[in-house]
Amino acid sequence: MPATSDFRKHAFSARRVDASGKNVGQRVYWKLYAIENLLRVVAHSILTLQVGPDWWDVAVPSSIKDGVRRRRANYANRPWHSVPGTHDLYYVFLPDLNKIITDNSHQFRPIIKNIDKWIARIERVRLPRNIVGHMNWPHKKDRECINDVYNNLHRLVQQLAASGKTLSIP
Repeated sequence: MPATSDFRKHAFSARRVDASGKNVGQRVYWKLYAIENLLRVVAHSILTLQVGPDWWDVAVPSSIKDGVRRRRANYANRPWHSVPGTHDLYYVFLPDLNKIITDNSHQFRPIIKNIDKWIARIERVRLPRNIVGHMNWPHKKDRECINDVYNNLHRLVQQLAASGKTLSIP
């Protein structure tokens, strides 16, 4: 069987669309899922440690809180759908999550010395994430970027755990 490629570069075939979707899901999407959720755990854990359990109220800009309130209301108006999670952090998008980290980089720096590099890495993965999140075919460079952030994030989580930092799920 030939290698799967972007269905849009061939004559239409519903099976090619299926194969493209399976390929993106199996090779890329799950890594983005892991990236976003690991970042949520890291951000929550560090901000809880540095600021306290009420870190959301203290450390998050009102513009992000307003967006979360709107999204929560949207889900509340449609209770037959699943909700993203119980903590407000599950209602933020990747750029919002990066803004929370950026705005509180002074809280992260004692624990993650190279937090500025992390902020840049997260920003680098934003557009490739949007490509995949909007069901498009990522370019090889996009996949490499996602792989790089995924691998580095796993190393960071291992380093945090090895240094005795407790990582907690929001």
